[in-house]
Amino acid sequence: MIRAATENDVPEIRAMIRELAAYERAVEQARATGEQLREALFGPHPAAYALVAEDETTGGLVGYALWFPRFSTWTGTRGMQLEDLYVRPDARGGGHGRALLAALAALCLRSGFERFEWWVLAWNEPAIGFYRSLGAEFLDEWRICRLTGEPLKELAAAS
Repeated sequence: MIRAATENDVPEIRAMIRELAAYERAVEQARATGEQLREALFGPHPAAYALVAEDETTGGLVGYALWFPRFSTWTGTRGMQLEDLYVRPDARGGGHGRALLAALAALCLRSGFERFEWWVLAWNEPAIGFYRSLGAEFLDEWRICRLTGEPLKELAAAS
């Protein structure tokens, strides 16, 4: 079953974020606290939204999808940026990932969003294959740029 996350889900979402970070070989970078997630998802001005996948037999959470709105100056419309999609290893192959993405796609259409986008690590062949099976287009001509730490501070100091 796919449903909107609730505040009670925050500890389990946080645990799955850490599991995802470990899988992506970057657990030390997953520093978000439960309170930060609670504020980001359920505060007065949410920065992001989440869906969760529940195991129909046990009722336990087996996956989540966390997204936020974005805007395209080219289309003049909003879109959806998927930040995280994660299904626990023992639940993979059960259709939870597809169900989470289908629920997000339906939300896109209901909301009038024209784009649904996300990133995938170049080495994550299982995910790439899964996304290809859904008909996802890979935009190889685009590169992700990021400023953080000292370079971010140095550029900010130039203002």
